Amino acid sequence: MKIAIAQLNPIIGDVPGNAQRILEMAQQAASNGVRLLLTPELSLCGYPPRDLLLNPSFVEAMGITLEQLARDLPPNLAVLVGTVIENQQAHVTGGKSLFNSIALLEEGQVKQLFHKRLLPTYDVFDERRYFEPGLQANYFTLDNINVGVTICEDLWNDEEFWGKRSYAVNPIADLAILGVDFIVNLSASPYTASKQGLRETMLIHSAVRFQKPVIYANQVGGNDDLIFDGRSFALNHRGEIICRANGFETDLVEVEFDKALGDLQSGSVSPADESEDEEIWHALVLGVQDYARKCGFSKVVLGLSGGIDSALVAAIAAAALGKEHVLGVLMPSPYSSEHSISDALALGKNLGIKTDILPIGELMQGFDQTLAGLFAGTEFGIAEENLQSRIRGNLLMAIANKFGYLLLSTGNKSEMAVGYCTLYGDMNGGLAVIADVPKTRVYSICHWLNRHGEIIPENVLTKAPSAELKPGQVDQDSLPPYEILDDILQRLIHNHQSAAQIVAAGYDALIVDRVIQMVARAEFKRRQAPPGLKITDRAFGTGWRMPIASKWVAVKNSYQTSTIPAPTSLSTQK
Repeated sequence: MKIAIAQLNPIIGDVPGNAQRILEMAQQAASNGVRLLLTPELSLCGYPPRDLLLNPSFVEAMGITLEQLARDLPPNLAVLVGTVIENQQAHVTGGKSLFNSIALLEEGQVKQLFHKRLLPTYDVFDERRYFEPGLQANYFTLDNINVGVTICEDLWNDEEFWGKRSYAVNPIADLAILGVDFIVNLSASPYTASKQGLRETMLIHSAVRFQKPVIYANQVGGNDDLIFDGRSFALNHRGEIICRANGFETDLVEVEFDKALGDLQSGSVSPADESEDEEIWHALVLGVQDYARKCGFSKVVLGLSGGIDSALVAAIAAAALGKEHVLGVLMPSPYSSEHSISDALALGKNLGIKTDILPIGELMQGFDQTLAGLFAGTEFGIAEENLQSRIRGNLLMAIANKFGYLLLSTGNKSEMAVGYCTLYGDMNGGLAVIADVPKTRVYSICHWLNRHGEIIPENVLTKAPSAELKPGQVDQDSLPPYEILDDILQRLIHNHQSAAQIVAAGYDALIVDRVIQMVARAEFKRRQAPPGLKITDRAFGTGWRMPIASKWVAVKNSYQTSTIPAPTSLSTQK
């Protein structure tokens, strides 16, 4: 039996368009003699549909389109399609009204339905909000071959691999007991750095443990803050990778199941990325490309400061949309250094993007004059410094509004974590491209970009980072060195370490406490930030659910009630 994986990039809510994408892949597969085609989880509506699932007409449209798709498919081809099915017993059992399901389409009909058994509710997932879990092992028979069906989370509960169970059942083990010939998993698994290695290691363990071939079909594409990397793959019963689809792009790959041998035969294996920096680069390019495309934008604008963050975002934008679709705007103030302008222009030349210069000195004077009476008798401080950032934010928004561009925000994760950013200034934008990329990783990716020649100007890589909001200012006037800051943030945000644990790792207690308090009091800023592309397992986005009005700040060896001022009086200094 020849089997194909359709690694699709759906648009959420575009049910007719997604059905057409499935049909086109099916026609291509059928022409190659494929008998069974796999598509990702919720391939008919795109993942995650979120509260669209609360709209009855949306669910109804999926049912109608699914039946039409079954009629349109080529003969002699069976297709597994991800969809939503109504729970007809919900009014009796009190359960959720929907199932997250896979439909087997063949011979013009919806032949069988299989429901997802394990429903995740961690990080970005909230499937219990919408779905009722399936209660039985899922399989079907095609040409005398028994195929086990699992959906995404169903494979993430092997107690031998994890050392524990997060759910009461292990669907993979249940299918092995039933004696299926091979197992398929239809997924929409979001990207995080190095996650593919975990997926492959986990499924290798399952294939070897149960002596069953496994085929994993994953969604690809960017949907809001989430990026899906694809990289679908197949394993034989010995746990050897015999097929892998390309990463970060649509693909159609084929494998063959030999009934006599009871195993999958080798197909094409796409190579893995050479480094984590390369992998993250591809993810961010795809995230920008799809966010713009799916939201109806063809051009983007961003502020070019001459710093490394805006340089990386500009390079990502040029790769995602083409250099002719990117506008970089320089907005020097009286405090801007000469190298800020020359470095930004050099970057624009290297990338081949259009640049414009809009000096803001006169605008600053106008603001100062307007506020002079109200600010009389006070010292120059953060409010005046932040006017520069907010003037720049207004100019960029005006350009975006005038020409229909998507404004890209350029702040990195380190800044977002500690609030070293200005509301209604550099935080303005429709998409925060590197909001989940720590400052040290920004440097690392830029060095990787320059491996074959200069893209990011050398001076951008070597000069001290600065917001340039006052004479001689550098970031380290207000923050610990980024190597220290980023490691503290990693321990705090990702590893959930206490202040005492971080101090025990060798960090100064005063610095640790200060960073923890900065993270806590910057929550109101993050809540107002544009969506940021997720590339780590703990991003300031859908899966981050911290209160704003909170007095809890964990410091030192236990905790203390915060004496931090209310959000209205917090610094918005970058």
